[in-house]
Amino acid sequence: MPERPRQGLRPAFRRWRARRPFWGGLLLALGGGEILLTEKASLKVVMHIGMQGLAGYLLPGLMLILGLLILFNPSQRLFYSVTGVLLSLGTWLTSNLGGFFVGLLLGVTGSCLAFGWLPDQEPRTSRRGRRQEARTTGRSLGEGAGEPA
Repeated sequence: MPERPRQGLRPAFRRWRARRPFWGGLLLALGGGEILLTEKASLKVVMHIGMQGLAGYLLPGLMLILGLLILFNPSQRLFYSVTGVLLSLGTWLTSNLGGFFVGLLLGVTGSCLAFGWLPDQEPRTSRRGRRQEARTTGRSLGEGAGEPA
């Protein structure tokens, strides 16, 4: 049985990644994972301490889940990203100062990237690219580009 060429995997992943806020979801999930890994108390101690100890595991666990939801359900990214920012900021109090600041910063940055992602926007061109296009088409920079002439 011939083996399927692997050349198609990379372009397929790039197409999948381009249709969602990939970096935002990934950073939010990494932030939650980092905070979970820096927790020092065992689950038996957490259950004995009560709700405050449980929040130290609950908030980063939810951050991890929200990061994955942003990756696999990008249509709800606004809700997930706002919730992710609030949970990330909540880890400041509940989880070793937000995983020694690293998880907190990863979570907030990832949530902001996911919130600002626009799905149906054409890639931006640099000013040099617009000048090049204007030279080839014979138009000035203001014509037809939505800018006043």
